[in-house]
Amino acid sequence: MKTNNVITDPGQEDVATYDVSRRKFFQLAGGLAGAGLLLASCSKGDSTPNNPMASGTVRLGSGDTGILNYAYALEQLEAAFYIQVVANSSFTTAFTDPDERARLTEIRDHEVAHREFFKAALGSSAIGALTVDFSKIDFTSRSSILSAAMAFEDLGVSAYNYAGQLISSPDYLTVAGKIVSVEARHAAYIRDLVTPRSFADILDSNGLDVANPPSYVLSSAGAGAYVKTPIDYSQLPTL
Repeated sequence: MKTNNVITDPGQEDVATYDVSRRKFFQLAGGLAGAGLLLASCSKGDSTPNNPMASGTVRLGSGDTGILNYAYALEQLEAAFYIQVVANSSFTTAFTDPDERARLTEIRDHEVAHREFFKAALGSSAIGALTVDFSKIDFTSRSSILSAAMAFEDLGVSAYNYAGQLISSPDYLTVAGKIVSVEARHAAYIRDLVTPRSFADILDSNGLDVANPPSYVLSSAGAGAYVKTPIDYSQLPTL
């Protein structure tokens, strides 16, 4: 449900805006299912808290399960954002270039595929739908949309870059590598739309991308401003 840019259930919002067929989902997922991402293979020490705490706070859990839920939370945010971008009545006026509209629509489909992949893979261990609030974004403005998109994409890439160090299963690490490479392509494209030829400006002096820990991504960074559901990440593995 969406009220004044607040989406209380991103999954339900999809039903009202568009549908991704089962066949198209697996095409967009790029064969990720073949990587063997099944929660049954998680270590027995992983917690699988799929119910929110009494306060409404969502627990991500521990071990690889917690990391996958962390990624799932970020994909929920990105998918909800791009769904609203494309579904907004001002989409064609904010983006008059049909190629830009086509690329943003493709990014929407990628993010939905990522979100649904994590949801299906986690099964009963998946956290619930998060409440997101995009009221700070002007969806009639190209610059406002692209500024938010750049923040989300850069943040997502930095989250995957850091989380990779925390993953125990080689299969999960393979999947994370496949997804972060797609997210990095999104980030480069969006950054170039904002400022032409700036696609790699975020890299450090060694040509490496930024890596941010969950505490930064979920609390002090952009995700915390748009995800209204409190998230408990205290059980996630640490370095």
